Amino acid sequence: MADAALIPDLPGNLFAGKTAVVTGASRGVGRATAIRLAEGGANVIINYLSNSAEAAETAQLCVSKGVKAVTIAADVSEFSGAQAVARAALENFDRIDLLVCNAGIWEGAPIEEMSEEVWNKVLNTNLRSAWAMTKACVPSMKKQPSASIVLVSSTAGQRGEANYSNYAASKGGQIAFTKALASELSPTIRVNAVAPGWIETAMVRPAFEDKEYEAQVIDSIPLKRVATTDDVALSICFLLSDWSRHITGEILNINGGAVLCG
Repeated sequence: MADAALIPDLPGNLFAGKTAVVTGASRGVGRATAIRLAEGGANVIINYLSNSAEAAETAQLCVSKGVKAVTIAADVSEFSGAQAVARAALENFDRIDLLVCNAGIWEGAPIEEMSEEVWNKVLNTNLRSAWAMTKACVPSMKKQPSASIVLVSSTAGQRGEANYSNYAASKGGQIAFTKALASELSPTIRVNAVAPGWIETAMVRPAFEDKEYEAQVIDSIPLKRVATTDDVALSICFLLSDWSRHITGEILNINGGAVLCG
């Protein structure tokens, strides 16, 4: 694990006056990102699907940083749900500056056993939601002098993943979508993606119940540890901030050196 004492707080004026929308923000990477954005001074819209208690906890952690936070339940794989999230941002804060498309699931099967339901569920949650959220938020974001979008992709979208072809396809689609939007929305809106490898989240924790497998995974990572959610959140905040003002269309790898690709 990274030494938390070595990780500094973000400057409180990094996102001051801005509104950030984070999907899938009740836990995991979404929660960590929302908290870091709040630490940087942004007001935050916390989207979640079903767990209102966890979303409320995320909101409280954001408010403790001295900003405002609003939770909204919506299935953002549906455009109507994405519209509801964007509308909540505008009704509460009158603007959208930052968008993090983080909503995602990891569910697969060997291709000959994969049902149409599982294929569609993963593609809709991971890829269709990115389309829906950008379509819903971009009109407002274009009104700002500058705005930024980050999609949470995966190493699976770069190298594939056996028995999770649907997940890999959805994440590869996010990468192509990022590059297309970076060109389409410039110069006002920058669009980038992060591509994490293994992360310590509830979504992947069941895979590590096999301690021998966990040890194999860690041994395969040059930095010899699994990423924390905050590792990913800090990278997302870098791409959202003016620290990366000349970066767009980039896929930032956060995998401890496990997958070395451009």
